[in-house]
Amino acid sequence: MRVWLAAALVLCAASLAFAYAFPALTGRVVDDAGVMSADSRTAIEAKLKDLEDKSGIQLVVATVKSLQGGDIETFANELFRNWKLGEAKKNNGVLLLVAPNEHKVRIEVGYGLEGTLTDALSSVIISSAIVPRFKANDVSGGIERGVDGIISVLSGDSAEWQRKVDVREDDPLGNEWVALVLLLVIIFVIWYFAGGGRGGSSGGIASRGGRTIFVPTSGSSWGGSSGWGGGSSDWGGGGFSGGGGSSGGGGASGSW
Repeated sequence: MRVWLAAALVLCAASLAFAYAFPALTGRVVDDAGVMSADSRTAIEAKLKDLEDKSGIQLVVATVKSLQGGDIETFANELFRNWKLGEAKKNNGVLLLVAPNEHKVRIEVGYGLEGTLTDALSSVIISSAIVPRFKANDVSGGIERGVDGIISVLSGDSAEWQRKVDVREDDPLGNEWVALVLLLVIIFVIWYFAGGGRGGSSGGIASRGGRTIFVPTSGSSWGGSSGWGGGSSDWGGGGFSGGGGSSGGGGASGSW
């Protein structure tokens, strides 16, 4: 059921997607909402640069003033694709997105890192490292802890976070009934908008890295890149930029 739920979520997001006004990718930390301290930005930028220099992984932190009426999953995925984070051939980008106005946070993971920075690990990092600091009105501290957690997993030190994932999965019942109700709601929304004035989004369902995803066609309005991970590399060349990578919705979201 989780596979179909994921497919329905992506289809729903695709059908409701619209053009966002994204901030420019000016560096490894884009504090568009203006909620981070200068010292924190400097410290985080140094960590992100070190990660990229050592591994090639492009981890970017962004805060936005608003999700512009959308949900954080769609916004994060489209922002990731707009910025083309990571390398085109490796899709090794990660986006930590914070929307303080809506009290939402998301870790969006590129295709190439989904097997390392899994959905479960991303969720645990958000719930145990980021959200507690956010609830204490320490946005900079929450972002720093989240970055540290992401880097530790990407660097191969995921034991601490995996233990927390295992504890969560001890509940055999999980939230299957909640997921079922959500699925029914999503199916209704998709049906409603399929014949509506928004026009929908063309494409189909495919399997990628063990995940069922919605793949838009070349004429789709979902995302701004010409293809999935096929953009040309644009490292350097007068400023910081993405390298052409893409994401299919892997990661996790949270709120506070």
